Amino acid sequence: MSQIRQTHGRGWGILLGLLAFAGVLGCTTASAAGADKPNVIIFLVDDMGLMDTSVPFITDEKGQAKRYPLNDYYRTPSMERLAAQGARLSQFYAMSVCSPTRTSLLTGQNSARHHVTQWIRSENNNRGKFGPAEWNWVGKQDLNTNLPSLMRAGGYRTIFIGKAHFGPNGQPAEFPQNLGFDVNIAGCSWGQPGSYYGQSGYGHLKGNKNRAVPDLEKYHGTDTFLSEALTIEAKAQIDKAVADGKPFFLDMAHYAVHAPFDSDPRFADHYTDSGKPKGAQAFATLIEGMDKSLGDLMDHLESKGIAENTLILFLGDNGSDAPLGDEKGYSSSAPLRGKKGTCYEGGMRVGFIAAWAKPDPKNPFQKKLPINAGAINTQIGTVMDLYPTILNLADIKKPKSYAIDGYDLARQLVNEPNADREDRFMMHFPHDHRSSYWTSLRVGDWKIIYDYNPENPSKPGYELFNLKNDPFEKNDLAAREPGAVKRLMNEMIKQLDSEGAQYPVDMQGNELKPRVPQ
Repeated sequence: MSQIRQTHGRGWGILLGLLAFAGVLGCTTASAAGADKPNVIIFLVDDMGLMDTSVPFITDEKGQAKRYPLNDYYRTPSMERLAAQGARLSQFYAMSVCSPTRTSLLTGQNSARHHVTQWIRSENNNRGKFGPAEWNWVGKQDLNTNLPSLMRAGGYRTIFIGKAHFGPNGQPAEFPQNLGFDVNIAGCSWGQPGSYYGQSGYGHLKGNKNRAVPDLEKYHGTDTFLSEALTIEAKAQIDKAVADGKPFFLDMAHYAVHAPFDSDPRFADHYTDSGKPKGAQAFATLIEGMDKSLGDLMDHLESKGIAENTLILFLGDNGSDAPLGDEKGYSSSAPLRGKKGTCYEGGMRVGFIAAWAKPDPKNPFQKKLPINAGAINTQIGTVMDLYPTILNLADIKKPKSYAIDGYDLARQLVNEPNADREDRFMMHFPHDHRSSYWTSLRVGDWKIIYDYNPENPSKPGYELFNLKNDPFEKNDLAAREPGAVKRLMNEMIKQLDSEGAQYPVDMQGNELKPRVPQ
């Protein structure tokens, strides 16, 4: 099968590709690209939270990295290497589940605005019993404004490798080549792989065929682990771009470390004496295999002589789903509270590292975006920030009259205050999950969580935390700080309205909007 995915989405790909080209041709032309553009890699890890690494991201009161037990459990030497030559953001936020984050990366918008507010089920609408009926469950995106289309019009070879999960079966967003990517390998509607094992054809030969990873037939029946197969394919696509003299934009989106927690046999011996459950050991092998992929790509960039010209942006797509502790996840993200799908910090805080694959202060691209090696910036960052950061670096104009909720991270990457942004992050989730029907808003040190309580909307819930004094959300201050609750709720309502948010409904189907307590 061709490495450029053609099946199912071919007609959509041709039509939408022409529309995208026509819509963004005025931004810049492909002929202006070549060697005068830096390469960009988004290295996205599925279900990897802030603590699923040996690199410490949580900081003490002086802004210095502080290690916790989970940092000593995981083995991620390539992440350590990347962090040593790049900058970490210690308070970086993604959405609490995957499809909203993935859409925000491509649009630069908050999920409340683009309306992909839940993970997208491949087969049907999973809005939940009280979810908004018109949420963007088909994953519709505007090809005149999304990141890969703009990068392609700007002269880039746009490459997608791995897990997509942008839209359901039968919709254009099912396949990344319909969203502005020239190349798509292994991306489809699936949110998890049928299997990580080549022996099972990644689900095709046995096991979960309904979640079988496409496009990797050459590895079927071999002992090539899924993370390794995707890395091999990514290196081959980089080689093609280099041979053609094209700068590339690579969305390297691993299926790891999402369930099923298939143990990677290359690393299993590292965890057998850890005292952790079998599932947690397997999860750790997935982490280490992902980390090997990162190191292999960095080595490959250097072998091709393009490491100095290549920016790597590493992040997770939501909080951890490590099989540790109880269902509420008070151990999987420890010391953070919660995990994937919750309204707490463990559900939406993720690791973020930005680094040039090989630092060189004399490199012209690195002069434009200098990164303070080994720095840890404690100002808030979000997944929406990658959109303007990448476009500015690539000298591609942002679309006019288009709302961008992110900020250029350039100043934060040299560990300077970014005066253009307010330290705030809103996460809107009007659906069912581990935490259900809620909106959270962080402004400065304060964080409020609103529970719509659709079964009894006359009694909404409020939780309030001061993250400076209580970073692990142990002490709910809502009853003691009514003034702060009212102030933050008014700010939440204002932001939700400005972004055109959709809301859950009550048992009679009436829309529920957040309420300020009397």
